[in-house]
Amino acid sequence: MISIIIPVYKAEGCLHELYRRLNVSLETITSEFEIILVEDCGGDRSWEIIEELSRQDPRIKGIQFSRNFGQHFGITAGLDSCNGDWIVVMDCDLQDQPEEIPRLYAKAQEGFDVVRARRGKRQDTFLKRLTSRLFYRAFSYLADVDYDSEVGNFRIVSRKVADSFRNMREQVRLFPVMVDWMGFPTASIDVSHAVRVGGKSTYTYRKLFQLAMGIIVSNSDKPLRLAVLFGFSMAGLSFLFGLYLIVWTLLKGSPVTGWSSLIVSIYFLAGIIIALLGILGVYLGKTFDETKGRPLYIIRRSTFDINRND
Repeated sequence: MISIIIPVYKAEGCLHELYRRLNVSLETITSEFEIILVEDCGGDRSWEIIEELSRQDPRIKGIQFSRNFGQHFGITAGLDSCNGDWIVVMDCDLQDQPEEIPRLYAKAQEGFDVVRARRGKRQDTFLKRLTSRLFYRAFSYLADVDYDSEVGNFRIVSRKVADSFRNMREQVRLFPVMVDWMGFPTASIDVSHAVRVGGKSTYTYRKLFQLAMGIIVSNSDKPLRLAVLFGFSMAGLSFLFGLYLIVWTLLKGSPVTGWSSLIVSIYFLAGIIIALLGILGVYLGKTFDETKGRPLYIIRRSTFDINRND
């Protein structure tokens, strides 16, 4: 039994083609599969198409959120409801090609619980590739992990991994990082990355920046430790500068201090203090969000109970 989990957002133009290609590829492995499409309230006809496909093929199952929660919450909803022994997570825009699934499955049979699809040549803009690489370098440094920027959501995982993922209920979520954190035997294979079929990416740079900050704060306390190090460094430099002024005064008399340099120093240190307080505030805010205990997502409707004979 193989489950395919696909978060869907503004994908009405490619859902039929996605289903057709998935059906062809999965039949080469097994006829026992399910395709779970999680519609994230994109405002187009995606849900109507999912309902239509679900009536045509009982292996198609749809979930629609009550509002837009985000891609990684869609993956979470799919993992919460899937039944497969092996689970494939992929995007809906066909940049992750269904024809690669048999290769992922074959690699997993060598004894790996996680097989990641590594995009050898990404079909994205230069700016998107650059910002992605910079983000994952910063994330790897701040979280003390070695993360490959050429790896996305597309991968196959075992039931053990899926069950372990279900126990991770934090509010800030990034599926690849959470799976890598588990430490199960993992392999990667190079896959071809296709051009997007219709539409454009809905991830703005603002959304990517917010996601990056949330992930870094929720996965690492290194910014706090760097803030402490910076504070002690500033104190040490100030102490050395004070010794320098004492020696200068003893040897050459009291130096004449400039008003401009004094004001600049005050504003600089005030800015640093405010920034450090801001870092503490961000961590406190994330802690506050976690203590609320709210559900990760809310389902408006699903096709799991559709009468196949209606």
